[in-house]
Amino acid sequence: MKKHLIDLNDFSPTQWNEIIALAERIMDNPHIYEGSCRGKIMGTLFYEPSTRTQMSFQSAMLRLGGGIIGFDNPTASSISKGESLKDTTKIVSSYSDIIVMRHPTEGAVKAAALTSDCPIINAGDGGHLHPTQTLTDMLTLQKEKRRLSNLKVGICGDLINGRTVHSLVKALSCYENNSFVFISTDELQMPEYITAPLENWCKKSAIDDAVADLDVLYMTRIQKERFASDAEYERQASRYVLDMPKLKRAKPDMIVMHPLPRLNEIAPEVDGDPRAVYFKQANYGMYVRMSLILIMLNYDTMKPPVLLKGRVYDGIKCKNAKCIVHFEDYLPNSFIDNAGVLTCEYCESGN
Repeated sequence: MKKHLIDLNDFSPTQWNEIIALAERIMDNPHIYEGSCRGKIMGTLFYEPSTRTQMSFQSAMLRLGGGIIGFDNPTASSISKGESLKDTTKIVSSYSDIIVMRHPTEGAVKAAALTSDCPIINAGDGGHLHPTQTLTDMLTLQKEKRRLSNLKVGICGDLINGRTVHSLVKALSCYENNSFVFISTDELQMPEYITAPLENWCKKSAIDDAVADLDVLYMTRIQKERFASDAEYERQASRYVLDMPKLKRAKPDMIVMHPLPRLNEIAPEVDGDPRAVYFKQANYGMYVRMSLILIMLNYDTMKPPVLLKGRVYDGIKCKNAKCIVHFEDYLPNSFIDNAGVLTCEYCESGN
């Protein structure tokens, strides 16, 4: 049986460290790993646009000697004819050794994994999670700060819809003595399911109030595609912009990260500052995905993955309108009971 990567917590922190360590070895000696995936095929199912994630996965597989099939425009596939997520996944997994999926609907990758015949990697599911971006971020921190613990991390922008920062905070909270400063408007603040388990965090409403003692400033864009209306988006856009006057308040060894693409949240003049590492960060992503592909294709276990651990409750459906259960009617509405609060197993929203 093969392991899926839906949430980064599907692997242990020890395994995260192994993925990062292998990525560093690949960076140091890329020729050793050429041809490691010869004869293997990766299926890429991208239901929404992507540049860095899609191309870095494709580059990773090609550099390892493997092949690629898939789509990046669902309107040019059988999905446009009404094919279900289940059927698409079932068919493509019969052609592939591993699947990478991006989907605009929260919980979609877990739903796909229920019927996949090969391992699936979550390349982003709506505003929920983005575990391979988190591995990219962790490799960036390891390369640029030489540690994953004892960090004060500021995260700025659209935190409610930012799947990259949800995954990052969950991961970094597993390392010692990390603290978080969440910089956003009240409307865009970090979801409670992320903050509830944290011990050391605070909220700020302005970059100026937070930047001076940070080790890392992680900027994010306001995601127009996640808003119900243009008017709602315009009210939030351009609230947070990192420019040189603000950066001058930061420590000389602070680093600025961004998952990209950016709009206007980082002024162009910041690009020339040595603390700006977001373009290097994008390059690190290819190497960490090479490492992940190698590890997942060689990960064997006698136990099949248990994807749904809760149960179905009569008459109860997930309240999150963006959850996959509202779009794929065949899915069981499975919930985990957390001290009387039912949590959807697909999108992690509380009912």
